[in-house]
Amino acid sequence: MSIYDYTVKTIHNEEKSMADYKGKTLVIVNTASKCGLTPQYKGLQHLYETFKDAGVEVLGFPCNQFMNQEPGTNEEIQSFCDLNYQVTFPLFAKIDVKGEHAHPLYTYLVNHVAEPYRTGEIEWNFVKFLVDGNGNVLKQYPARTEPEVIAEDLHKLLAGQSIS
Repeated sequence: MSIYDYTVKTIHNEEKSMADYKGKTLVIVNTASKCGLTPQYKGLQHLYETFKDAGVEVLGFPCNQFMNQEPGTNEEIQSFCDLNYQVTFPLFAKIDVKGEHAHPLYTYLVNHVAEPYRTGEIEWNFVKFLVDGNGNVLKQYPARTEPEVIAEDLHKLLAGQSIS
C-alpha cells in the first residue's frame, strides 16, 4: 500500500483519489474552525500560495474529534474558511483522524512517518504531515508547529537537501 492507494471525499462530497497527487509534495493537516490554533489557516494559505507553483499542495481535513472544535457541516466549514482566511487550498469532507473510525489515509500517515520524525498518534487539531512527491511520509509536525517552520523544510526539500 502507498498513500496513492487511498480515496478521500472533497468538501463537496466528491470522490478524490490520492493518486491525483503523485509527483506533488504534500502538506496534509487536520483542521478545526473553533480551535485556539485555527489562525494557522492563515499560515497554511500563505504556504500554499508560496509553494504551489513548485508542485506543493496543502490538503486540509476537518476533524471534530478534539473537544468538538469542528461542529459545522462541510458547507459551513468551507464558508468559514473562505470568509475568514480566504483558503484556496483543497479542503476535504470531515473525517476522524484517530481511533476506531480513523480514515485509512490517516492510519497510513501515522504508521509510515520516517523515523525520527514520528510523533505517534494525532494529539490535536493542526497536526501536519510532509509527504514527498514519491509518497514517502517524511515528517509529522505537532499541532503547535507553525506553518512557517514547514516552509523551511519545503525550501530544503525542493532544493534536493535533506530535512532535519
